[in-house]
Amino acid sequence: MLSKVQIIERLAGKQGSIRPRDLKQRGLPSVYLGRLVRRGRLVRRARGVYAPAEQEISGTHDWDLACLQLPKGVLCLLSSLVYHQIGTQNPAEVWMAIDVKAWRPKVKYPPIRVVRFSGPALTHGVMVVQAGHATLRVYTPAKTVADCFKYRHKIGLEVAVEALREGWRAKKFSLEELARAARVCRVRRVIQPYLEMLS
Repeated sequence: MLSKVQIIERLAGKQGSIRPRDLKQRGLPSVYLGRLVRRGRLVRRARGVYAPAEQEISGTHDWDLACLQLPKGVLCLLSSLVYHQIGTQNPAEVWMAIDVKAWRPKVKYPPIRVVRFSGPALTHGVMVVQAGHATLRVYTPAKTVADCFKYRHKIGLEVAVEALREGWRAKKFSLEELARAARVCRVRRVIQPYLEMLS
């Protein structure tokens, strides 16, 4: 029969990371997490997030942590562009969309740039994808481009135009998908002049 420590180690290995609430759900005391950290079996990746010490850090590590700490958040704008391999952005922060009324937890790592969305602008075009052990929520390419035009004053119009041009060139979205997303984000008139360069 497995000891509590072995059960926790196996769970951390299977999930890729473990939180105190994962233990609580299984009736295990969270004090074991501190013991495993002191033994060098687990490492603390962020507040309340632990991972096996021997685990390799993936390229999506910061996204994984951000999505764990803001479980209802969605990777958006510059982070979503990077996820979909559109354009040349390389943000130092993880860009996350959360509801306008949602509570924002204090997160020391990774650095997170929160953008507040509401209604259909928050829910339209959300993809749920597996990245290693983590589940990521990220906007579709079309929704991401529409968001870039909506938040052009925050990220720069040139970033939005590049996203439109590169996303279209790489066939990441159709004009119909983009039009639908532009309606949701209320940027149809803003995008219209730039659509002419796609033909």
